[in-house]
Amino acid sequence: MARMVTNAPSQSSSGFTLAEVALAMLLLALAAVGVLRLAAVSIRAAEAARAQTSTTALALDKAEALRALTWATDGTGQRVSDTSTDLSLAVPGPGGAGLSASPAGSLETDVPGYVDYLDARGGWLGRGPSVPPGTVFVRRWSITPLAEDPADTLVAQVLVTTRARAALGAPAAERRLPGDSRLVLVLTRKGR
Repeated sequence: MARMVTNAPSQSSSGFTLAEVALAMLLLALAAVGVLRLAAVSIRAAEAARAQTSTTALALDKAEALRALTWATDGTGQRVSDTSTDLSLAVPGPGGAGLSASPAGSLETDVPGYVDYLDARGGWLGRGPSVPPGTVFVRRWSITPLAEDPADTLVAQVLVTTRARAALGAPAAERRLPGDSRLVLVLTRKGR
């Protein structure tokens, strides 16, 4: 007996139907949208972390410059204070207020002698009441004698924010946003 070969389709087809392909593509598209959203969140978080790291490093730089100024007593008990270094320059120099008390509001507004402007890499761009082009970070500081011991103890604060945030105009305590850095130092006189 000879067998007959036919080309008729078999009952168990091994291909996909159009509906199955469409459903698979829909599931793949939904997964891709979820991954893209997660990537966008990750990028924003990385940018916020980079800004926070930058502002913290810039605040620490100014805090170290303030800490390096003389605030001590000499061998005879005489108070010795640096009240003439200008910290708003790229390299601190003469002609400034040093550790003299700052005017009120020096953390909220751009007070000459208590503000400097920096680029995206933290490079110094300028100082004073007008913001130079290319400014990304605004760094402000204040010096306040401690009420309980004004002759021997100072409270120094450094605030670093972005140019856009600095332009908001609200008091610093109300305006603190993620990415801003504010350091507080207490300086007490010590013997030389």
